Amino acid sequence: MNQIPVKDVTPKKGNGDKETFDLYAKREHIYVKYYKGFFKNFRIISGAIMLLMFYGFPWLQWDGRQAVLFDLPERQFHVFGMTFWPQDFMLLSWLLIILAFTLFFVTVFAGRLWCGYACPQFVWTWLFIWAERVTEGDRNKRIRLDKSTMSKDKAVRKGAKHLLWLLIAAASAIAFVGYFSPIRELVPNLFSFELGPWEMWWLAFFTVATYGNAGWLREQVCIYMCPYARFQSVMFDQDTLIISYDEKRGEKRGSRKKGADYKAQGLGDCIDCGNCVHVCPVGIDIRDGLQYECVACGACVDACDDIMDRMGYPRGLVRYTTEHQLEGKKTHLLRPRLIGYFVALIAMFSAFAYTLYSRVPLEVDIIRDRGQLYTTTPSGLIENVYTLKIANKEQNDHTYRISVSGIDGMTLVSEPVVDIAAGELLDYPIRLHVPPSDLEKPNYDIQFTVEAVDATSIRVTEENRFIGPAPSR
Repeated sequence: MNQIPVKDVTPKKGNGDKETFDLYAKREHIYVKYYKGFFKNFRIISGAIMLLMFYGFPWLQWDGRQAVLFDLPERQFHVFGMTFWPQDFMLLSWLLIILAFTLFFVTVFAGRLWCGYACPQFVWTWLFIWAERVTEGDRNKRIRLDKSTMSKDKAVRKGAKHLLWLLIAAASAIAFVGYFSPIRELVPNLFSFELGPWEMWWLAFFTVATYGNAGWLREQVCIYMCPYARFQSVMFDQDTLIISYDEKRGEKRGSRKKGADYKAQGLGDCIDCGNCVHVCPVGIDIRDGLQYECVACGACVDACDDIMDRMGYPRGLVRYTTEHQLEGKKTHLLRPRLIGYFVALIAMFSAFAYTLYSRVPLEVDIIRDRGQLYTTTPSGLIENVYTLKIANKEQNDHTYRISVSGIDGMTLVSEPVVDIAAGELLDYPIRLHVPPSDLEKPNYDIQFTVEAVDATSIRVTEENRFIGPAPSR
């Protein structure tokens, strides 16, 4: 693969004949230029969908409650028509593994598409860049504004930018906290100053975090803080789609007039306008080769295609391509590693979907009374005592019927029908009686069945043991 260029490290005079090197480089502010193009439109659509989902989901209602709500105090996680409990944590782990494999698959196929088009950090970064442009102007105006002395116009523009940043950050914080605290109560309480301390803390924290990450740190998060920037290259191969500069076609760079016979001057298609650098949100020059900082957003492709159109040259000087294609070789889109990831994804997703589809919204745990193995009733029957922990994981109230099996003559003394509200965890004690004549050994495996009266598909069977006296010989 193309080598990643190393930033210059300037030697400094040290003591004696030794040279010292300053490894710290002060961040240079990146002024992103406004541009248009196909990939920008695609990114706007994908970002708008993500923002609409993020801001909109907390406001949706489902059966009289918030559609997506992670109720930590009640330990219930509502996602539209399903309610998950801490016992369902394995499903979350499974989902994260599937998402990780999806990221691997996409990276092997087309590089850092996630970063360029769907990563929340970059979606908000572009949103903050837009706010910067509408308040301070495009790239050249912002550069001149920052170099100018403080004036009323500069103060107004800077203040408007930071106010807009704070408003976006605050709205993002409200939406985020709204996933954990009902947003239809959160917003009125916010404006009436009736928020609890934890809600105030998290609103302040996420407002500051969003304002800092998307407004001030931006590409620093992607380059230095995000681990994906470091390990994504190990998933690349020479058939991975990457954004690259066609050096054979573009070199030698140089300015020229439109319509000039530039090839007679020994020049390539690159007019060295610098637009591909000016539109890059991480400030790299794609003409230097593949670099780990590149987030594959396609900004340089759109900017270069626009220049090629103006000059009357073919598009694609900077484009999505592969190393094999740049070398004139055949690109293999279908290859063993990509197929392997795809097969694994299909298998895991199918199993996950089946698990969700067949998931029974009822959980039963049986705790046997450990105070004594058994007791004998005044009528001579052998008694065992149990506590059934029944969790109604449905969003509706249900009436459940309890039955037992496993020993002839066994009877359930407690009431076999119990009402449990939606989301309730009930501790229900029951007693079982067995005549001694029906016990041929000291312990038996028995089955407890809990079934919803109004929905027979909601049914759980759990095993436990019935213990009695050793039979006399």
